[in-house]
Amino acid sequence: MYLTVNDARIFFDVVGPQLMPDGDAMQERETLLVLHGGPGFDHSTLRPYFDRFADTYQMIYLDHRGCGRSGAPQETWHLDQWADDVADFCTTLGIKKPLVFGQSFGGMVAMHYATRHPDHPARLILSSTAARFLLDDTVAKATELGGPEAGKVAHDFFSNPTLDGYKRYGEVCLPLYSRTTPADGGSFRNRAIEKPEVNIHFFANEMMGMDLRPHLAAIACPTLVLGGVEDPVTPTRCSEEIAAAIGANARLELFANCGHGVHRDDPDGAEHMMRGFLCGD
Repeated sequence: MYLTVNDARIFFDVVGPQLMPDGDAMQERETLLVLHGGPGFDHSTLRPYFDRFADTYQMIYLDHRGCGRSGAPQETWHLDQWADDVADFCTTLGIKKPLVFGQSFGGMVAMHYATRHPDHPARLILSSTAARFLLDDTVAKATELGGPEAGKVAHDFFSNPTLDGYKRYGEVCLPLYSRTTPADGGSFRNRAIEKPEVNIHFFANEMMGMDLRPHLAAIACPTLVLGGVEDPVTPTRCSEEIAAAIGANARLELFANCGHGVHRDDPDGAEHMMRGFLCGD
């Protein structure tokens, strides 16, 4: 389905109803909005895993502007606009106090949205993401996991994002993101719509100089920060910095033997952690 938000044609998909019959009444369920990483990928990178939460929540996946099936002019591909899109998307559909999950780049969008619209979300989950990009930590972890070549490829790409560097990074470093093979044998990258130009635009023009930490104390809702100890692109210090900057509203959970996206490497443990947090435990 498509919705026009701030002059962008945004694709979204829904799993599960908002209203459930319960005897003589219709019970309204909370909406869990799922924000994908990249940028340059689409929401399919988080499916089918998060569909399991549709037993309790209405799940909404969207493709960020410029990504996947969503269109928008290149001059609008920036973090302020992506963040405002989340708030305006919900307002247009009448979604109040959403639960918001953001993975990687989606986590950057989610935390920026929550600082610009602090009264909007009910709860926030920030997974394998960063308030600022730590190049030295990333290169060191990529080298540890994949050897000197992986470290060099990561350094070269993030220092000077290009299409050739993007391709090489995908070949050498993306396989280091997860410590396990998907249970269904599939690859999220194979099924995703991939738009490298969005990735390169964000990395080159915004991410490398980004520092969201000074604003994170404005996040007013309970926030779960998830990180994998073996994450080569948003290492654990990134998660620690986010939790420290948010302060009392943040809860930090680091998963051993997990990489970029703890739900991929410890699906049951991540689900248990997230369900408990979402219901207020």
